[in-house]
Amino acid sequence: MRTLLLAAALLLAAPALGAADDAPHPTTLTVTAEGHVDRAPDVADLSGGVVTQAPTAAAALAANATRMTGVIAAIRRAGIAERDIQTSGLSLQPQYRYTNGEAPVLTGYQVTNTVGFTVRNLADAGRLVDALVAAGANQINGPNFRVDDSAGPLDAARTAAVATARARADLYAAAAGLHVRRIRSIVEGSERPEPRPLMMMARAKVADTTPIAPGEMTLAASVTVVFELD
Repeated sequence: MRTLLLAAALLLAAPALGAADDAPHPTTLTVTAEGHVDRAPDVADLSGGVVTQAPTAAAALAANATRMTGVIAAIRRAGIAERDIQTSGLSLQPQYRYTNGEAPVLTGYQVTNTVGFTVRNLADAGRLVDALVAAGANQINGPNFRVDDSAGPLDAARTAAVATARARADLYAAAAGLHVRRIRSIVEGSERPEPRPLMMMARAKVADTTPIAPGEMTLAASVTVVFELD
């Protein structure tokens, strides 16, 4: 009797299960879009270094320390805050002379010391580079411009990305004879700054200091949005 009741229950449930499987699946559209916001950078990251060579490791290190002390002092005199100054690399390497068929010959040692710093008054960047070279720096890297507080501009780029995605979804839906019913999901993609130099900002006259043109930054954000259509 129990077996007959179970079989009857399965028969009764079968049409309901079949009806669920036959239910239409909603039409979806996936759109990836970017938003962009242009901002002038307000800080620049640079680095200056000293490379010295000497017959002994101690002599190379001592010569480097003397010159590097002057470089860091020049950075401080320029008004760079201590929190914006950081040693980024220090290396001591033996130097060899290589001749075909012969064993390498030690010729001396090379010391490289590099300090990174952030310039918050961009008008002073060129003069600061010149001051570092005058103080003994023989390596300069940068500048890498950026927007110090990028949260607001990136939020504006995200808003623009979502608006662009919605506009494209409306366009595709209309072309297919449908319309957007709702958003099913939003996934944030990459966000990045892109330098966009403006040559008009460079000095036209012969400069008495190293010219540096900050230009503008394009901050970008992307989103992938899944829309449900009907």
